[in-house]
Amino acid sequence: MTHKILSKKWRPQSFHEITGQHFVVKALKNSLILNKIHQAWIFYGTRGIGKTSLARILAKSLNCIKLSQGEPCKKCSHCKAIEKGNFIDLIEIDGASKTKVEDIKEILENIQYSPIQGLYKIYLIDEVHMLSKHSFHALLKTLEEPPKHVKFILATTDIKKVPETIISRCLSFSLKTLNETEIFCHIKNILKQENIEYEEKGIKIIAEQSKGSIRDALNILEQAIAIGNGKVNSIQIFQMFGIIENKIIFLITQSLLLRDFKYILNFIQKTKDFEINWKDLLINIMKTIHQIILIKHINHQEKKNDYDKYHKKKTIFNLANSCHMNQLHLYYRILIVGLKEIELAPTQKIGAEMTLLRILNIKNTIFYDTIQCYTKNLFDSSINNHKKNYSKI
Repeated sequence: MTHKILSKKWRPQSFHEITGQHFVVKALKNSLILNKIHQAWIFYGTRGIGKTSLARILAKSLNCIKLSQGEPCKKCSHCKAIEKGNFIDLIEIDGASKTKVEDIKEILENIQYSPIQGLYKIYLIDEVHMLSKHSFHALLKTLEEPPKHVKFILATTDIKKVPETIISRCLSFSLKTLNETEIFCHIKNILKQENIEYEEKGIKIIAEQSKGSIRDALNILEQAIAIGNGKVNSIQIFQMFGIIENKIIFLITQSLLLRDFKYILNFIQKTKDFEINWKDLLINIMKTIHQIILIKHINHQEKKNDYDKYHKKKTIFNLANSCHMNQLHLYYRILIVGLKEIELAPTQKIGAEMTLLRILNIKNTIFYDTIQCYTKNLFDSSINNHKKNYSKI
């Protein structure tokens, strides 16, 4: 039996199956319910957040014979044909491969003919920003005044490259990147329905690593299931990404703030034979420092219970009380510089190690002027280094 990858198997087929894009879905459904249908739409946003899926669902809704409350029925012949990818009146165009003006003109020559199978003839142009300048010009007039039986749906990951004249003739919808909670819940639901064993800690890592992309999350999940022999195992996912557990991140952050040279040097020594994502290490230390700064800013009595949900160990409150605010802000800025410079280091490991050692080398974090001067010099030197590297290219 042929295996169907999760990102395709769980591609949404109706508006209510779309994850995260509440306001966009609401606007589209209402326009269908009220029968206020535009001639063109453009969906834009980063990769893997549902632009093409939403475009196909809209196309399905426009052609659905039994549309109910703005939702396609998924049962009529039109809905089934669109799901199978053999609906004649849905013409999908890849903007990346149809860049020439001749390609667009050839497609638009048939626009005058009525739909053969459906209610509307729909042109779905994916990655529309890849079209040439002349292709956009050829498309412009038709987009402004298409025949009543024709609708255009455009999708792009780079809206800035799409001419304003094109955008102004469409209803524009910005699709947001999904937050970790939305992705976590979506993956958990899939695993339950697929009867796959999982550890919630593992799902959380996948949600973090997907960077807001639902497609990336499902591709990572596919890898995790393969590595875990049909299960989602958190330890193997940690190893897969070279991620260090949160409790170790906290101990590293604590050692930096309390100037525990021994712990940091031992950590550096022990990790020499391990594959670690050093960028993620620095980012997670920054996140921990950010949490400590928030704790110092908030009244402990009022908000302690809220933070305990995320930090079950109360030691983070003790650490917050033992640190100076200027020290925290300084370390945070040094870590930002470290992230910028890590690509310039011989290896990412060396770059991350030097950043940690640089933090330990700071002797005085009390005087704000000294902090400002020090971090300004760090940023200036980092920027100058980047400029020098670009000038050599």
